[in-house]
Amino acid sequence: MKLLTYKTGMDVRLGAIVKGSVLDLNVAFKGSGIGTDLDMLSLLQLGEKGLKGAGEAVDNAAQLIDEGEDGALRAKGVLHGVDDVEIKAPILRPRKNIVCLGLNYAEHVREGGHDSDQERPLPQVPIYFTKAPTTVTGPFDDVVYPRATEKLDYEVELAIVIGREGKYIPKDEVYGHVAGYTVFNDITARDLQRLHAQWFKGKSLDTFAPMGPYLVTPDEVGDPQDLDIWLKVNDEVRQSSNTSNMIFDIKTLVSTLSEGMTLEVGDVIATGTPSGVGSSHPSGFLKVGDVVETGVEKIGVLRNRVVKEK
Repeated sequence: MKLLTYKTGMDVRLGAIVKGSVLDLNVAFKGSGIGTDLDMLSLLQLGEKGLKGAGEAVDNAAQLIDEGEDGALRAKGVLHGVDDVEIKAPILRPRKNIVCLGLNYAEHVREGGHDSDQERPLPQVPIYFTKAPTTVTGPFDDVVYPRATEKLDYEVELAIVIGREGKYIPKDEVYGHVAGYTVFNDITARDLQRLHAQWFKGKSLDTFAPMGPYLVTPDEVGDPQDLDIWLKVNDEVRQSSNTSNMIFDIKTLVSTLSEGMTLEVGDVIATGTPSGVGSSHPSGFLKVGDVVETGVEKIGVLRNRVVKEK
């Protein structure tokens, strides 16, 4: 399934993509006993019951559409055109900091050491850092170029959303704790990142985490370690790789993170970026007016315009 959070009028709703349209899951859940006032976090908190109910609602809607009932569904407010709603980040406000992986693609490690006489060694263990929950913005919203930085950068990433709480999770059980996957752009103020000698400040300014457009469940993604991943600025390809090129795979990074630390439902984990970031690319950093497209195979594409801070 492709689950999403969307806005229609003044209402923010929980939905799913069905045959190219948006199904309002809260309306579809009426009479099911699941609930009719759910957001993405509360749906995931229901565990298997919630996702199973969503799957049944999607199947029922697909059958009705095949039977020519899509007009009736739209009249009842159950179904919307994708272009008639505003798609937001799947999780509007994570309950705690977003966990990110630094230096998780070998070529990105090497490009980061281009200004040194010595080749940068590959990390021996996953390097974690976090972004504030307030960074999250929608898949098609503007990214603000803040006055606080002069070096605005981009980083395409595959992100994981945890669907089952766990601690000391064995590697072979990691996928059982994953609710789904989404596209993530780890926007970064490179000058602040280096000035403060740590990554939180330079990674955590407002609008620095475009995410979406969907939360795609594992059954639809297949092998998450074999997905093409790319980023374009003004239609110029800046980053292009495959998740198979991660230094630490998803099983390793989630299992290691969970050692002594409880991973909770709704936690977002971004898995690192490949080479081609602005600080090392010939075309350089982002500028006001740039349009950034961030994509992961089978999941979707973000499209964000860089705007000047008001």
